[in-house]
Amino acid sequence: MSFDQILFYVFATVLVLAAGAVVTVRNPVYSALYLVLCFVTSAAIWMLLEAEFLAIVLVLVYVGAVMVLFLFVVMMLDINFAPMREGFTRYLPVGILVAAIMAIEMGLIVGAERFRAEQMPIPGPNELGHSNTKVVGELMFTEYYYPFELAAILLLVAIVAAIALTMRKRPETRFQEPSRQVQVRKEDRLRIVNVPSESAKEDSA
Repeated sequence: MSFDQILFYVFATVLVLAAGAVVTVRNPVYSALYLVLCFVTSAAIWMLLEAEFLAIVLVLVYVGAVMVLFLFVVMMLDINFAPMREGFTRYLPVGILVAAIMAIEMGLIVGAERFRAEQMPIPGPNELGHSNTKVVGELMFTEYYYPFELAAILLLVAIVAAIALTMRKRPETRFQEPSRQVQVRKEDRLRIVNVPSESAKEDSA
């Protein structure tokens, strides 16, 4: 067994254990941190496959942006997770059933004719100066052009839907109107009041 295979099995074991901890740990902050560990180990496996671009994108985008956002949301909302933990055992049979169905589907996919290990060619080492970023770009905009455009449309629809769901009319909220603020005159905002002094009041008395 080569050193690359040993590293692969080590990273794969850590990935499986961390993925199991994501769904079993009760603390949501710990769950998010275990998910970060999953992303890092997945990036390490991609590095072993010489997919450096995908590995660095996974670390920068998911670990550096998405998971930081998740942690901020979890820690700032201060959600009461006690009722959620109480209903965990209630939905446990349904969760086990869904997990079993997903495991069977993954087994059927991996065990298909085109996914057999003895039929899949083992990629050799790349040549000097090989750029997997260029290869990913060429495949994305040639062979996988339509799936890429479909994914972009789905993301656009998701963004519009999220904005539409959060844009609610609230009558108690006050908004600024810059057009009216620009047209305001001094007389509309300033009023000079002539207040008599104390000495004038005493003289009149």
